[in-house]
Amino acid sequence: MVKIVANAHQAALEAASEGARKAASERTFFNIGKAAKASELPVKTVRYYADVGLVEPAARSKAGYRLYDEIDIERLRFIKSARSFDFSVDDCRELLGFYQNDQRSSRDVKQMALKRLTEIDQKMRELEKLRQELARLAHACPGDEHPGCPILGSFARS
Repeated sequence: MVKIVANAHQAALEAASEGARKAASERTFFNIGKAAKASELPVKTVRYYADVGLVEPAARSKAGYRLYDEIDIERLRFIKSARSFDFSVDDCRELLGFYQNDQRSSRDVKQMALKRLTEIDQKMRELEKLRQELARLAHACPGDEHPGCPILGSFARS
């Protein structure tokens, strides 16, 4: 954990440009490892989310390392939760926009959730078809010492 005291001008610029950033003159910053641990994400994932613009490190250390604050960690946790429902990176970007907008309409968020539910239902139907086909092939396979196997034959024909 690194403490950085920002001058008033820098704090005002950050508050104006970020809207959601604290306008406090002193904030606590965490290196990427500690931010990853606090958000329960791998360091590589935190770095990726920063690279694709889902979360922007609050600052950089003198050595150029990314530093994250509590708001960044909250965003990382939010993204982690949204990704657990298999929302895409672009969907997460949009959801973050809704989350950070006090004037949002819940209608838009619900539409995204319903669209995701439809996609999950479709994936479940596809997985059920795969399951049935694999069960059929496994049942047809004698599973003995002979080399003939309809499972491998099916894979070779696909």
